[in-house]
Order: sequence, then structure tokens, then C-alpha cells
Amino acid sequence: MPPPPHQKPENVLKRAHELIGVNQAPAALTLLHEHITSKRSRNVPITSLEPVMILLVELSVEQKKGKLAKDALYQYKNIAQNTNVATIELVLKKFIELAAQKVTAAQQKADEVQSSIEATAGSASVDDLEASETPESILLATVSGEQSKDRTDRAIVTPWLKFLWEAYRTVLDILRNNARLELLYQSTATQAFDFCLKYTRKTEFRRLCELLRNHVQTAAKFSAQMHAINLNDADTLQRHLETRFQQLNVAVELELWQEAFRSVEDIHTLLNLSKRPAKNIMMANYYEKLTRIFLVGENYLFHAAAWARYYNLLRQSAAIVATGQGKKSDNPPTSDADLQRAATFVILSALSIPVISTSRSRGAMVDFDEARKNKNSRLTHLLGMAQAPTRAGLFRDALSKALLRRARPQIRDLYNILEVDFHPLSICKKISPILAQIGADEEMQKYILPLQQVILTRLFQQLSQVYETVDLEFVESLAKFPEPFQVTRATIEKFIMNGNKKGDLAIRMDHATGVLSFDADVFSSAKAAHAGSAAGSAESEAGSVQRLQSTPSQIVRSQLTRLAESLYTTCRYIDPSFNEVRIQERDAALARAKAGAEKEHLDILARKEIIQKRKDKASEAQAAREKENARKKMLQEQALQQAEANRLAEEQKIREMKRMANEREQIKRKEVENMLKDMKLEDLGGEDLDSLDSNKIRMIKLQQLEREKNTISEKLRITGKRLDHLERAFRKEEAKKLPEDYAKQREHDLAAYELIKAQTLKESEAKHKEDVELKHRLSRLVPFYESYRANLHERRRDEFEKRRRDAERELDKQINARYKEFREKKLREKREKEEKERALREAEERAEREKEEERKRQEVRREEMLRLKEEKEKEREKAREAAARQAQREEEAMARRKAERAAAPVRREAPPAAAEPVAAGGPPRLALAGNKPSWRDREAAKAAGGAPAEAAPPTRGPVPVRAERTVPPMERTDSNDRPAGPPRIPLAGNKPSWRDREAAKAAGGGSQPPLDRNGPPLRTASGRGLPMERGESGRGENGRDSKDTPPAEPLKPSGAPGKWVPRHKREGN
Repeated sequence: MPPPPHQKPENVLKRAHELIGVNQAPAALTLLHEHITSKRSRNVPITSLEPVMILLVELSVEQKKGKLAKDALYQYKNIAQNTNVATIELVLKKFIELAAQKVTAAQQKADEVQSSIEATAGSASVDDLEASETPESILLATVSGEQSKDRTDRAIVTPWLKFLWEAYRTVLDILRNNARLELLYQSTATQAFDFCLKYTRKTEFRRLCELLRNHVQTAAKFSAQMHAINLNDADTLQRHLETRFQQLNVAVELELWQEAFRSVEDIHTLLNLSKRPAKNIMMANYYEKLTRIFLVGENYLFHAAAWARYYNLLRQSAAIVATGQGKKSDNPPTSDADLQRAATFVILSALSIPVISTSRSRGAMVDFDEARKNKNSRLTHLLGMAQAPTRAGLFRDALSKALLRRARPQIRDLYNILEVDFHPLSICKKISPILAQIGADEEMQKYILPLQQVILTRLFQQLSQVYETVDLEFVESLAKFPEPFQVTRATIEKFIMNGNKKGDLAIRMDHATGVLSFDADVFSSAKAAHAGSAAGSAESEAGSVQRLQSTPSQIVRSQLTRLAESLYTTCRYIDPSFNEVRIQERDAALARAKAGAEKEHLDILARKEIIQKRKDKASEAQAAREKENARKKMLQEQALQQAEANRLAEEQKIREMKRMANEREQIKRKEVENMLKDMKLEDLGGEDLDSLDSNKIRMIKLQQLEREKNTISEKLRITGKRLDHLERAFRKEEAKKLPEDYAKQREHDLAAYELIKAQTLKESEAKHKEDVELKHRLSRLVPFYESYRANLHERRRDEFEKRRRDAERELDKQINARYKEFREKKLREKREKEEKERALREAEERAEREKEEERKRQEVRREEMLRLKEEKEKEREKAREAAARQAQREEEAMARRKAERAAAPVRREAPPAAAEPVAAGGPPRLALAGNKPSWRDREAAKAAGGAPAEAAPPTRGPVPVRAERTVPPMERTDSNDRPAGPPRIPLAGNKPSWRDREAAKAAGGGSQPPLDRNGPPLRTASGRGLPMERGESGRGENGRDSKDTPPAEPLKPSGAPGKWVPRHKREGN
């Protein structure tokens, strides 16, 4: 019967053991692989699947099936990473452990094979004792060039080494970017480093470093995935740092300096990302490895800077340990011997920085190349320095920290000889014992070569201060070093040429006379210890070399500077205002600084507050992002759960489909069996009938035919081998005839040699005779040649002297011209300065004049304003006087009208008590805008002016009886003068108010008061109508004013606004 759709892990494991028992391990491995990679295995418990996986790993290692193991491990990780991480670690450790055991066993087997080969070769009997090696071994050694041990290792050990390397790569790929498997990932990387170091696998180490870099980049790119590592986590970053430090150590041990530098860059990048500072012991290892890398790269400047950083770290660690602020295990050893060693190497490496570059470049200008700047900037950042180091800066730092006292005595003496003392004739003699001591130390021996360059530089710099010309042999006698480090004449000449090329030296070499001439040309372009080369010295012209006297070129180059300094000093003593201006400027600057200090302090406080607010906002934004990430992660987990449910449903559907497919397979199997019987293929060699179809059956038939063909081919091969043995027998018989043939050939070669020798001697003798005759014939021309040569030298010397005199005259002329030009320039500057001062004075005078004119205009304007003010005051005084007179006339007119009313006959009997309140309490006449005086007002005005009263004009009809309104005229200068009510507003077209109508009713016995048809009163200059009390209407007792009634005097507007009086005050009055 066919197998069930899916077997249990226990059954698969049992079946695999059965196949292994019958020596069918490949079939067992295939069975286990198919079971692990099947989708149905995802729902199997991990405890049942783990033994299957362990057995699969063992079989894959035994059979070197790395790809099958890789596929199964990937599938197993996907199954178990969400439930049980420990089983993944167990299986992967087992995989690496088995591979490592196989490599060890292969190494032992190779050693046993090699020892047996050597023993057999030493004790085996050979036919010919003189022929210790067979022709086959000679031919193989000629082609391969390898020893027998190398071939044995290649055949036995190398395949297992390759398998172990692939195992490490597979495990690292499986464990990458998984936070739950991070510890196993780091330990596996460490084991891989140890593997590369143990077996010296440099190529694999480079690939391993590149693989780890790609994993870090992938982790940063896919940080949002489930179980992804977080590089912002301090513990994760610390583990990556420890792995990178191990990588750096292995790279240095394998002497892979480029890979070590890349590892340093990786460490620097991780340190920048880390929120937790690295341990001092790790940083000490970091700087120590940097010193070795820079020393191998011959970058002595950054090598010395790395030593300085290392020494500073040791000092800090010593202080931390002494104060008890840190653990001793987290800090490097800081004993006195360690500090002395570090200080010694700081001074020695700084002294080894070449003053003249030894690199192949186009001169000092190459230092300004952009690529060089970028490289120096990168190296500076790697050392954690703010700016690029210099030779002088390193010495200043070392002296400020008293490193000379800690360094060894010979290094201290070396510093004094090279950087302090001036002794050109004994510098090498004094340094030779020190170089011998340095050469005896294995660690310091590497500094001998750069120190020789620095010593030669100091020698020539100091000789140029004493001599103009010096013999080259004399220089060789001065440049004597201890025997192992002796320099040759060619080395000195090469050094001089390199210094001239870079512009650091100015030396001419005459090979004919063997003389060195130090350049004394006043226009020399040599920079002679200017800022340095790519190796990075940084010496100025007035650097560490003591100068006894200035050269002519230095005098010419500095003459303008010295003249400027002299003029500046003269101005300070001659012109007192010069110092006053400087003092005033200084005081003004101090005043500005004091004035701006408070504002700057407030700005700093405001900026601090802004920064704090931004920090708070950033922290809030970070918290919001973390909350959002948590929400997204929860949604992602929910989506994964939903996807898992969908997967289970899909698998159920697939199982149903597979059941139907199995039924079809059974039918197909029966058909295949019938076909095999027809083709007489009963024995299929373990083939599974389920996987057979018609095409595969035909293929099996073809393979059977191919096997028969191979059998025939094997028989032919055996026949050919038999023929080869026959040919070898023929050649052995032929070897017996070879000595006789060799003797004949030798006799023939000797005869030919004797013949050629005789011919050569004869030709040589004839040629010698011809050369002797030619020499005697040419010897007569030697005196003529000598005289011609002497004459030619004399002419050339005269011509040279003439040119030299012309050059000196031209130099004097140029100097005079420069003097004249300078004097003219100074006179021109003086005239320009006087012109500027004159223009400045004129501008100041013009400004003073304009200021004076403006002041006068202001005074005139002020006087005019005072005059206008006085005139307005006089006008107001006149107006007040006129108002007073008008008030007096009104009072007089009122008194006259009262007297006239008292004497006049009463036209109608009216209760006197009723008229009085009306007159007293009636509303005043409103001075409305545009109101004109009525006829009655005009008549009253005439009567008040003293005109004779005439009879009243006849009336046209019966005159209605109207109540007499006798209201004394009054001027409304104040609202308090009104008996009651608020002030009346003079509006255009005003009508009697309710109070007016009520008063009229009370006064006239219920009759309505007449409407005021008069226009508004005259307006004053202020545009406001005068609030006037309405007096009498001009009517008498009979309804009209009598002619004898004196006219009322017209009131003159006072121009004063009325004041509103509250009701309770009015009622109180």
C-alpha cells in the first residue's frame, strides 16, 4: 500500500535509521530533507521535529551535503523561531561542532598519511641507490612545485575546510537580523574569526568581514521587520562593537592591513551610533591597533597621533582607577612601566615624522589635493581629533604633559639632539649610540629608517647655516651610523635630490668636483623647512632648527617686512595721535563689549530655553514614534495571526487535493508496473515506482544500455594499458643501447668544439693587431685635443664672468627701481591721505553749517509760533470782554422789559401765578443750525436799541388768545444756570419737545404751544450753535408786542459749550 499523505516525525526518524542500517545513508538524508521542507511539518510539535533535524545535520555533514543542510536549517528556523529559540541554537551549534570535528579528523588523517609516506620513502628498497627519486616524482615536482605534504593537505584537509567555511556562512546568514538569536550570531562570528586565524585563511577572512558589513546594512534597512535587531539598543551595539574589535585583532594578526583599516572604520561608525561610551580597555586596543596600521602604511604623522591618543587614554584610566570611579577590569593596565613605554613611543614616533616627504608625489603642492584632504580628514575623525595633527603640535602636546620626563633616557637625549641642540659636525656621532640601542629593541627597530631621514634633514639644515660649499666626502664622513644601519653615498644623493624636488632643500651637487653648494641666490624658491609634505611635518621657517644667521634670500624676502616694522615703531614714537587713536579704539571696543554683554547673556539664555523646548519636542516626538511603532507592531502581529489562520485553512484544502492526487498516483503506479514487465526491466536498483513515468522508464532503459557501453569501454582501457606496459618494456631495452650512442655523440661534439676554438683565436689575434695600429695612429692627435679643450674652457669662463657681471648690474638696477617705486608709492599714499583728510574736514564743516542753519530755522519757527499764540490769546481775551458786555446789556434789557411789562395794561386776565412758572420753567429757545431771527426778534432788538415804539400793525383777523410767556433772557454759559433738565442740543429742524408742550399746556390752559418756525441761530467760528434760552416770543398781552415795548437786545454767542447737569441736581435747584 502507498504511504499515508503525511508521516509523523517519529515514523520518518525510524525509517531513516532503517535506511542507515542497510547502508543507504543518501536515501535517509533525502527522506529527512523532504520531511523538514514539507509545508505539513509547520504544524508538527518542535519536540518531535528536533531529533529529525539533528539526524539530518549529522548525515549532511557525513556526506558533505551543505546545500541540503542549508535549506533544511532555513526551514527549521522559520518553524521554530516564534515558539522555541533554544532548539535552533542547539541544532546550529551541533552543525558547526560536527563540521569542526571533521576538519580536525581530516588534519590528523593527513598527518598520519604524510608520516607513513615519509617512513615508506625512507625504508623502501630501490633498485638504483643513486636515483633516489623516480621520473614520475621529478616530473610532478617540476609541474606543481609543491611538496608532498601540501598535496596531501589539499587532497584531504582542504575539502573539509571548505565545508566548515560554508557552514559558518550558512549559520551567519540564518541568524542575521534576528534579535532573539543575536547572542548565537555574535558567538558564531567569533568562532569564524578563530577559524580564519587558526588556518590562516586570509581570503575567507575578507569575505567574512564583508558579509558582516552587509548584515549590519541589512539590519539598518529592514529594522521594521518582526524580531529585527535594534541598533539603537545599547546592549546590541555593545555586542557588535566587541565583535568588531575581535575582527580588528584577527586582521592585525593576519597582517591584512587594508581589512584592519576597514574594521577601524566600522568600529568608528558604531561608536558614533552608540549612546553608551566604550570601555577604556577596548579603546586602548583600538588605538594600539591603529598605531600598527599607520606604521605599516608609513603614515608616521597619524602613527604618532595614535600613540598620543593611546597615552592620553592610559592617563585617564590611571586617574579613574586611582579615584575608584571605574572597575579595574574595564581599564587597561596603567603601571609605571606601561606609562613609560607609551611615553617613549609617543616621543620616538613624533621624532620619526619625516621633515621631507619620502612619498612619490609631484612636490609639496600635492598636499593641497582634494583627495589628500579628504583622506586626512577621515583619519582625523578616526582618531577622534578636532583638527589634523602636525609635527609641531604633537611636540607641544608632549612637552605640556611632561612626557620627556617619563620617556627613556636615550629617547630624551635623541629629542635634545634633533630638536634643541645645534651641532652639525657631531650630530651623527652623538646619535649613533642611541641608534644602536634602538636597533637592539625589536619594537623600536622599525623607526630606524624614518629617523635616518630626519637626521639627514637636520644635518643639511644645520650645515647650510654654517657653510656655503662642502665636500661630499666630508658629508659622508659626518653621516656615519652604526654598521647595520649605515647609509651609502647613493642614499645621500637620492635624499638630496628628493629634498630639492620637494622644495625642502636648496643644494647644488657638482659630480665632477664632488662639492655640495648650498643655494645663496637671493631669489631662491626653496622653502627650506616650510610646511610639509604628505607625510605631514609642519615646520615653519622659524621652526625647531636654530639659525645662526640669515641667508641672502631670507634677507631679500624679509626686507619689506622689516621696513614696515621700523616705520610702525617710528610712527608710535613720532605721532602721539597714533597711540591715542589706538587707545580710543580699544576703549570703544571695551565699551561695546560691556554694552553687549547683557544682551548676549539674555540671548544665550533665550537660546538655551529654545534648545530645551526643542529637546522636549524631540522627546515627545520620539515617544509618539515609539507608540506608533508599537501600534504598527501589534497590527502586524494581528495580521500574521490572520495569515496563519488562512494558511491553516489553505493547508486543509491542499491535504484534500493531495488525497485525490494519491488515488490517481496509485492508478498510475499500476500502469507503470505493467509497462516495466513489458520492457523486461524488473531490477530498477531501488528506484521508487511513484516517481516513474513513461519518459523516465525510457531513460532507465537508455542508462542500462549506457552501462553496457561503459563495460566495453573499460575492457578497451585495460587492453590499452597492456599496450602501454609493452611499450615501457621496449624502452627499457632501448636504454641499454644509450651509453654507446652517447660516446659517439661526445666525440663528434669535441671535434666541432676544437674547430670553432681555433677559428676564434685566429680572428681575435688579427683584431688585436688592428686595434694596436689604430691606437698608435690616434695618439698623435692628443696634444691638439688638449689645447683645444683648454681654449674652449677659457672662452667659456670669460663668457660666464661677463654674464655674471651683467646679472649683478641688472640686480642693482632692479633694487634701485624697487626703492624708487616704494618711495613713490609712499608719497602717493601720503598725498591720498592728505586729500582724504581735507575732504573729511570739508564734510565736517559743511555738516556744522547745515546744523547751524537748521537751528536758526527752528528758532524762527519757534518765535513765529509764540507770536501766533499771543495773537490768539488776545483774540480770546477780546471775545471774553465782548461776552461780558453782551451779558451786561442783556441784564439791562431784561430789567427794562420787566419794568415795561409791569407798567403795561393787561390785555387779558390771566392768573399771575400760572404765567410765572411758565416763564421761569419754560423751555429755552434752541439755537438751531441755520435758524434766522424772526420778525418778533428783530422788533425786540430794535426796541432794546432805543428806537421809538410805533403802533402795532393792524391785524387781519381775530387774534387768538395765547398765554403770555415771559421768560427772562439768559446766556447758557453753564448747564447749572438752567433750572432743570439736560442741556438742549441745537439740531437743525428741531421741534418742541414733550416738556415744551407740557409747559405750554400748563401755561395756556391746555392749548398747544406754537411751533418754532424760525431757522437755526447764527453759528460761531467754532461751527457750534449757541445754546440760548428762548426768551419772550415778542407778543404782548394782546397777542403782539406793543410798539412802546423796548426791543430785546440780541444776544451775542459766547462760543462756550453747555454742560449737562444731572436730573437730581436740577430738581434740587
